[in-house]
Amino acid sequence: MGGAVSAGEDNDELIDNLKEAQYIRTELVEQAFRAIDRADYYLEEFKENAYKDLAWKHGNIHLSAPCIYSEVMEALDLQPGLSFLNLGSGTGYLSSMVGLILGPFGVNHGVELHSDVIEYAKQKLDFFIRTSDSFDKFDFCEPSFVIGNCLEISPDCSQYDRVYCGAGVQKEHEEYMKSLLKVGGILVMPLEEKLTKITRTGPSAWETKKILAVSFAPLIQPCHSESGKSRLVQLPPLAVRSLQDLARIAIRGTIKKVIRQETVSSSGNGLKNTPGVKRRRVRRRRMETIVFLDKEVFASRISSPSDDNSCEDLEEEPREEDRAPPPEAKPAPPVNFLREKVLSLPLPDPLKYYLLYYREK
Repeated sequence: MGGAVSAGEDNDELIDNLKEAQYIRTELVEQAFRAIDRADYYLEEFKENAYKDLAWKHGNIHLSAPCIYSEVMEALDLQPGLSFLNLGSGTGYLSSMVGLILGPFGVNHGVELHSDVIEYAKQKLDFFIRTSDSFDKFDFCEPSFVIGNCLEISPDCSQYDRVYCGAGVQKEHEEYMKSLLKVGGILVMPLEEKLTKITRTGPSAWETKKILAVSFAPLIQPCHSESGKSRLVQLPPLAVRSLQDLARIAIRGTIKKVIRQETVSSSGNGLKNTPGVKRRRVRRRRMETIVFLDKEVFASRISSPSDDNSCEDLEEEPREEDRAPPPEAKPAPPVNFLREKVLSLPLPDPLKYYLLYYREK
């Protein structure tokens, strides 16, 4: 499923193509997509296909096409502080992008059937937090993954503001999916070969919108135990943040404000003056035109509109042997100002590492 947009050379070019095709339409969704490199969720030997608008599957590991994830993220209408449940959370790619928007006071839970995929998702999440500079640009709602069949969620679990199912839902399970949603919440799922958005407008009132035709593998039906009873999935509790976590969130927020103020002061007008890429000056060649008239050749020079000797900005075209290829300007790596500021603080190293979410293996 996919192939709706052109392949990109890197993650940013893929996002540019998704924007141009109107799959990504809001700034929040664009920021989340740019912050997490899709290739990081591929196995090394398959990364050459990461920026194609195609689904990828290897064993139990699966990623939907970028155009599908784009439509899902837009349809969920995510906001900071909401609760999100990902049914069939897979690699955690979507859950991590959602977490960038939910912020530190959101809830981000995932249910995945395969234990090896959960381990894979945890490794990718840990890699993102430890190595990505994008992580420090956001207040992140870290996803939690539990193993089990998403059709066996315990009935006493809390309802959610946003729910997504990453597998095809049969009609007989539609009401079950709706029961996971709070009033005012949004459910997005593949239902009868259509990506469908369902909004709960009241205790028994719903609005349904078909987004686009899709092809998803169907949900796997529960396998009952030898006793005939189902294995109920217990979702993580909606725990209150510890005082230590709240302090870290507040300190990082304060440092970010200081950095923004310093940026405003240094630029003078609040606009950050980033050096642009220096473009090569275009030199237009003179064009010689040959005209054919009644089987006879009539050679004449015809000036093109761009051939203007009076233009002072145009320089004389150098000879081919004198033209040296311009050196390729490599952009400087982005500076992680938050990390630099924390490391410069007169604090013990363990506290600095805690503020940076440093994790020792």
